[in-house]
Amino acid sequence: MVIVKTENLRGVIMMNKNDRKRIVIREKTIGAGCRHTVGLKSDGTVTAVGDSKYGQCDVTSWRNIVAIAASNVHMATNTGNAHTIGLKSDGTVVAVGWNEQGQCNVSNWRDFVAVAAGWRRTIGLKSDGTVVAVGRNKEEQCNVSVWHDIVAVAAGDWHTIGLKYDGTVTAVGNNRYGQCNVSNWHDIVAVAAGYLHTVGLKSDGTVVAVGKNNQGQCEVSNLSGIAAIAVGSSHTICLKYDGTMVAVGWNEHGQCNVRNLRDMVAVAGGCAHTLCLKSDGTVVAVGDNEYGQCDVSDWQGIQMPGK
Repeated sequence: MVIVKTENLRGVIMMNKNDRKRIVIREKTIGAGCRHTVGLKSDGTVTAVGDSKYGQCDVTSWRNIVAIAASNVHMATNTGNAHTIGLKSDGTVVAVGWNEQGQCNVSNWRDFVAVAAGWRRTIGLKSDGTVVAVGRNKEEQCNVSVWHDIVAVAAGDWHTIGLKYDGTVTAVGNNRYGQCNVSNWHDIVAVAAGYLHTVGLKSDGTVVAVGKNNQGQCEVSNLSGIAAIAVGSSHTICLKYDGTMVAVGWNEHGQCNVRNLRDMVAVAGGCAHTLCLKSDGTVVAVGDNEYGQCDVSDWQGIQMPGK
């Protein structure tokens, strides 16, 4: 049996090349929201910087956390409010931040193995492969109760993506720009969802993307040797097997200026900033820093994915 280990946004996928079995290990150790940044430390505590108007950075009391998620949204004058999700080692979930539409109502969740946070909603993956969602559902982005055999989830602004056990992908929610047109995808090992685009990492290290491409955020067809993917509102970031980075799309704030980075092991995308975890547990951030969301140079001891 040959096992391929691929880091993804949630941590690590173990894929058996013979029977295509994928097992998700539940670590997403860095998270980037619209105006805030979150990091999971190796001792199970969490740190955060940036805008905390609604308490989305109030995570210092959290303990025994194994994965985190920070909600993101496109940059606009009427957006930016956010929440933060933490998955605990016992499979329960905690949340802080903006809760106008019940996106933080997760206190009764049990037996979860992964979480994702979109605009005004939270997505949780259970150990049996089913999915639960709370929060805004105007665009039917929370209609995931019929999903099964899911091994990873991703939340965009108004759409939700599920990666299935067999390497195919399902999607619900707003599809104005074709961001949910993933039914023909196969051999996928990781997914990421932005404002109006969706990105998938294939088992051969190539990348596919659908949705709005006005900033070139979907121009990934020439990429190879990719180990992990992340997206911001309108940019796409890829971590290569050699620890270097490549990014495409909206770069007004320098959020795609990652080509000189080395020795990276994980990546996350905020609205207009990019977060990269180094192998020594330190973090590098580039892009919009209006709210201090890139002030991570003093972070140490951030948990390695898959550890």
